Amino acid sequence: MDYCEYGQSLANLSLISSLNSKGPLLTSSTHSNGALSGVRILDMATVLAGPAGATLCADHGADVVKLELPDGSDALRTLQPVKDGVALWWKVANRGKRGITLDVRKPRGREILLSMLPSFDVLIENFRTGTMDRWGLDIATLHRANPRLVVIRLTGFGQTGPYSTKPGFARIFEAMSGFTNLTGESGGSPLHSNFPIGDSVASVFCAFSIAAEMVRLRSDPQAKGAEVDLAATEAMFRLLDPLPVEHEHLSQVRGRAGNVTSYTAPSNMYCSADGIYFSLVASSTGTFGRLCHAIDRPEWITDPLFSTNPKRVENMKLLDSELSQWFQARSFEEIRTRLSEHEIPFSKVYTIEDIKSDPHFQAREAIIRLSDPDYGSLPAPCIVPRVVGREMPIPRTGPSVGEHNSQIYAEFGLGDAELAELRAQQVI
Repeated sequence: MDYCEYGQSLANLSLISSLNSKGPLLTSSTHSNGALSGVRILDMATVLAGPAGATLCADHGADVVKLELPDGSDALRTLQPVKDGVALWWKVANRGKRGITLDVRKPRGREILLSMLPSFDVLIENFRTGTMDRWGLDIATLHRANPRLVVIRLTGFGQTGPYSTKPGFARIFEAMSGFTNLTGESGGSPLHSNFPIGDSVASVFCAFSIAAEMVRLRSDPQAKGAEVDLAATEAMFRLLDPLPVEHEHLSQVRGRAGNVTSYTAPSNMYCSADGIYFSLVASSTGTFGRLCHAIDRPEWITDPLFSTNPKRVENMKLLDSELSQWFQARSFEEIRTRLSEHEIPFSKVYTIEDIKSDPHFQAREAIIRLSDPDYGSLPAPCIVPRVVGREMPIPRTGPSVGEHNSQIYAEFGLGDAELAELRAQQVI
C-alpha cells in the first residue's frame, strides 16, 4: 500500500478531523521551562542509545512520547537490574516520558502513526536500515505526513555502506571504532567496561542532533525537516581525534597502555599501603612541580629525566616506579592529605557508595529522586547540564507498557470504544 492509499483510508478517520481542527495537542509530561520546551519527540527506538537521547531532551523540557509494541518486548525491560519482575533500568533510562503502545507494522497502526506525525517535531528510530521502508514508513512517506519532521535514524553503521544492514550493539561500536583497542594492559587482551559506553556516546550525539535541528527549524518557518543518519560506530570514532593524524604523520597505531597514557606523565592508577586505588594526573609543569614537593622530591623539578613532559613520557616507567613505591609505603589518608594540600588532581576510584557519601556530590544533589508509582521514588543521576537561575523540575520514572494510551490517543480523537477495538486487534 503506498501513501496515497494510506491517505484515502485515513480520510475517513475521526482523528484526522480532530488533528486538523485542534492542531498539536501534546502537553509536556514533565516540565516546560527547559530550553527544549515546546519540542515534541516521538521515541520509537528500542533498548538504549536512541531512547537515552530522547531522555536527555526530556530532561530539558521536550515532551517525549515513548512508543512500544503492545507486547512490551523492548529488551531493556528484561536487562538487569530487575527487581520483583520490575525493570529498574527501564524506569530510570526512560524518565520524563509518557508511554503508548502501537504496532506500526500493521496497516491500522501505520495509519495512526502517520496521523499523529503532524503533531511531532522529531521521530527517533533505530531499526536496521530498510526496516521502516518495509513497513511502508520510508522517509518520503514520513515527510509527506509532516514536511518539517526531523527523523533521527540511529543505527550501528549508518544508512549507507556495506555494513548498513548489520545489527549493532554497544560493544560492537566500541570495538570497531578503535576505542576498545585503547583499553587494557599493554600486551594483554583489549577490555570492555561493564557498561555500554557506545550506547551512551551515541545518545549524546542523538540529543545534540535534535537540539541542532530545532535551532535550524525555529530560525526559519519555511525550513523543511531532515533525515539524520547517525551511526553509533562513527559517534565513538568521532571522539578519537588524534588516531588518524598520528597514524598518517607519525606512522603510529595507538594501542593499550594499561592505566598510563602515551602522551603525558605522570598519569596513572596507584595504590596505597591500605589497598586503596586512586587515579592521579600531574602532567603540566606547574602541577608536576607541586607533586614533587608533596612527596618530598623537589630535585625532580630540574632533573633532566623529568623536567619536561616529553622527558617524563620518555622515562615513564622509572617515574611511575618511584611514585608507586612512595604511595605503597603510605596510607591513603596520608596520601590524600599530602596531595590535597598541594592541590594535585587525584581521586579515589569511586563506587556508587562513594558517590552517595561524597560531600561534593551531596551538595550538588548529583543524585535526584524520580517519583515512581511502584516504589514511591527511585534514585537517578541529576539533570545535566545545569543552567544558572533556571529551576528544572524533577521528572518521573519511565512509563509502564501503554501507560498513557488513553490520555494520548484521546488527544488525537480516539475514544474508549475505538481503543478497545484496537486492543482487541493488538494494534495498541
